[in-house]
Amino acid sequence: MGLFGTKKIGKYEIGRTIGEGNFAKVKLGYDTTNGTYVAVKIIDKALVLQKGLESQVKREIRTMKLLNHPNIVQIHEVIGTKTKICIVMEYVAGGQLSDRLGRQKMKESDARKLFQQLIDAVDYCHNRGVYHRDLKPQNLLLDSKGNLKVSDFGLSAVPKSGDMLSTACGSPCYIAPELIMNKGYSGAAVDVWSCGVILFELLAGYPPFDDHTLAVLYKKILRADYTFPPGFTGEQKRLIFNILDPNPQMRMTLAEIIIQDSWFKIGYAPAYQQVSDSIKENATERNAATASSNFINAFQIIAMASDLDLSGLFEEQDDKRYKTRIGSKNTAHETIKKIEAAATDVSLSVERIKHFKVKIQPKEIRSRSSYDLLSAEVIEVTPTNCVIEISKSAGELRLYMEFCQSLSSLLTAEVS
Repeated sequence: MGLFGTKKIGKYEIGRTIGEGNFAKVKLGYDTTNGTYVAVKIIDKALVLQKGLESQVKREIRTMKLLNHPNIVQIHEVIGTKTKICIVMEYVAGGQLSDRLGRQKMKESDARKLFQQLIDAVDYCHNRGVYHRDLKPQNLLLDSKGNLKVSDFGLSAVPKSGDMLSTACGSPCYIAPELIMNKGYSGAAVDVWSCGVILFELLAGYPPFDDHTLAVLYKKILRADYTFPPGFTGEQKRLIFNILDPNPQMRMTLAEIIIQDSWFKIGYAPAYQQVSDSIKENATERNAATASSNFINAFQIIAMASDLDLSGLFEEQDDKRYKTRIGSKNTAHETIKKIEAAATDVSLSVERIKHFKVKIQPKEIRSRSSYDLLSAEVIEVTPTNCVIEISKSAGELRLYMEFCQSLSSLLTAEVS
């Protein structure tokens, strides 16, 4: 296709830039095998490694691949090169919702339809333990028929320079009060708040919280200090008021919005019911396979993503290195404790490198920092399901095998 020039990634011709983030650009792509357009997110591998974000990138790619909903952007495949990670995604031709808004409110029926699609997609994800944490019009796309597609699940919600509030990527108008307070928070409640802000903007043409001074903006959000413009109905006001409750425990839930709210329910048809029978059958088969196992196996999780293999995205393959992935039906914190217990069982010591990454050494040579036998990293797939990636860089293969067996036995015993 001449318009795309000569640059290619795999079977895709690469064209103009259609989006840009902190560590990635999104290019328009053309699949030369079937003549369709795709979006190719090109991530700078060096920058990801520099920021220590490789685990998060891997986790979020896996997570997005497991989500199959008509209002969520789909990943087709991931291509790794020496310098880039290329995520090939569904191309959504209508652009960002933020461009459609442009300080102009929508008709009530259009706003309701988009809000219903947003709630449907977010509810689908929450039911699978996935939380966005950075919902805003810039992350919501519109297809050629005007239907909404949620994008960037987690990939955009990456802190910069330790600044918690940078998860809003320069648009803090949509973040929940509990994030400003830097307290522990519920991912579900945070997403609901953002949905409420977006609904207000759909109906008013501008967000409820805005100010040139960041400190003033945060105070408004913490107090839920906003004013409805003329034209809002009583039903609209009530729904937004119940969602934009600064107390996350009192905030309306997705289930309450879907089941109880009269304004929301007008013309509502759950989008997930429109998913093809083949997708439903595949989901049923996956659930049955998982239920038949004593614990979730990492290879089962990866198998759900069919053509997705992330093992080589960040490291060159080396025949002298060994790598194993084991599934854990525990939280990430509990899984780290299992790793520590398994290491103790085979006379190895554990030292934390990062929050969910450890290095493992023989106890008698712990003082020799240059000698790292193993490393283990916990990758959270859902809040109670993790993948443990164990790598061997030195030492005897016997110790590596003993540790893997000890850890596998601990994880199997707890659910038998």
